[in-house]
Amino acid sequence: MIKADVLVIGSGISGLSYAIKVSEKMPDAKIIIVTKADEDESNTKYAQGGLAVVTDFDKDNFQKHIDDTMRAGDGENKLEVVEMVIKEGPARFRELVEWGTKFDEKDGHLMLGREGGHTENRIVHHKDITGAEIERALLATIKKSPNIEMMAHHYVIDLITQHHVPGKIFDMEKIDCYGAYILDEKNKKIKKITAKITLVATGGAGHVYKNTTNPIIATGDGIAFVHRARGKVSNMQYYQFHPTALFSKRDGMLFLISEAVRGDGAKLRLKNGGKFMHKYDEREELASRDIVARAIDNELKISGDEYVGLDCKEMDHEKFVEHFPNIYQKCLDEGIDPFTEMIPVVPACHYLMGGIEVDMDGQSSIKNLFAVGECTNSGLHGANRLASNSLLEGLVFGHNAAMKTVELLKVNDFNFDDLKAVPEWNEEGMKMMDEMVMVSYLRRQLQEMMSDLVAIVRSNSRLELAKKKQREIYEAVTELYNYSILSPQLSELRNLVNVSYLIIKQSLLMKENKGSFYNKDLASKPLTINE
Repeated sequence: MIKADVLVIGSGISGLSYAIKVSEKMPDAKIIIVTKADEDESNTKYAQGGLAVVTDFDKDNFQKHIDDTMRAGDGENKLEVVEMVIKEGPARFRELVEWGTKFDEKDGHLMLGREGGHTENRIVHHKDITGAEIERALLATIKKSPNIEMMAHHYVIDLITQHHVPGKIFDMEKIDCYGAYILDEKNKKIKKITAKITLVATGGAGHVYKNTTNPIIATGDGIAFVHRARGKVSNMQYYQFHPTALFSKRDGMLFLISEAVRGDGAKLRLKNGGKFMHKYDEREELASRDIVARAIDNELKISGDEYVGLDCKEMDHEKFVEHFPNIYQKCLDEGIDPFTEMIPVVPACHYLMGGIEVDMDGQSSIKNLFAVGECTNSGLHGANRLASNSLLEGLVFGHNAAMKTVELLKVNDFNFDDLKAVPEWNEEGMKMMDEMVMVSYLRRQLQEMMSDLVAIVRSNSRLELAKKKQREIYEAVTELYNYSILSPQLSELRNLVNVSYLIIKQSLLMKENKGSFYNKDLASKPLTINE
């Protein structure tokens, strides 16, 4: 058994900024960060566009950012959370700079971008690899903190709660978290790590679908193990599809063409060059992501084409190469010259607005368990996330959760008598899988089902069929889990099955279309506003 004061699960902007804050306030606290891949592999690393924060108070203000966020979220956001995040944003941004993050400047002033749904230029960025730059700076700061231990390639299987304690009555209204069972991939050993406070910062669940902009690690792990521990999870029906991922015939992670490209003037076109966004929203290419993604999806269904084009030919070529060097290089690598031909793009699963329910301090419904970032339903995003608000959410909620954690550690009112009775992980009678074909087959079946039946546009009949198919896959995966020695692949599949159940169940409960959720059987008006 390994003991810590704080266990952090995940190494993106949420988990790392939280750990740094706790470390700074409590240098004697033992903090362990576990991550299932390399230490820098996270959704944060792939955030291209930037971080939305009010910095130019001559042209911008908090109220404009608040209004834009509420509008994008279709009013399903919690206003008090939106106000808190946006007003705390500048202070958290300054700390990020103090930790060594570099943002693009010109003549001593921040270069501010604009993305869909924003009424002002307020996106701070580092070229088109903002997330990677933030990740670099945070990891460099972490390495200077002697009380933080980073464990890479450690995969969390389940949280430790009362139901692991023999003879303990499990009360759904009073659940405590004592840490987690964690698979050390390199040593093929399951460890029991106990902690006074546990933070879940595991990111999204994009690989529940066939095509996603998310890295391969985004399998909804935190949401799934909190759900299994009977924590509250909500708003899972709200999944944002990014309108413009680089088209590929390969399944899996697609390369993201940042919304900032449209913010700088790129236009969406059909393969024949025809315009179409004017039919769906007066803001055209700068409409919010849910509208643009549905518009592209509808046009592809009408035309039968595999993709639409993103036309960058009229943009300032020098500025494009300077601002989007990685996008430009990726296009060239794929044989596409964006200045002479359109970039082929399709919508892809991108960002989950729902997740683990948390309060304004990031506390979940389970005692001593915090959660921050994309794995949560914090109330910030509502039914649809405003572009580039996610990195800001990670910073603000990471700060709040850290301050509350420090407060709880100082009070030190923790009852760990039950821990003595928590058993080690038991693999007696289990056998190692001699082939992974069943896991990969079931994962493909799940992703195909979700992509065909529970994607951008849904219907009652599709959702009912999805419910039936999901149950069949769940039963097959449960049988595998019950007799197999655990592997990361099987655990990820188990988590994706849990996430799919929550998305389907909460989609079926919807009585009206909101934000990113669209059921054609609930539609009161057509997708198009004019022809």
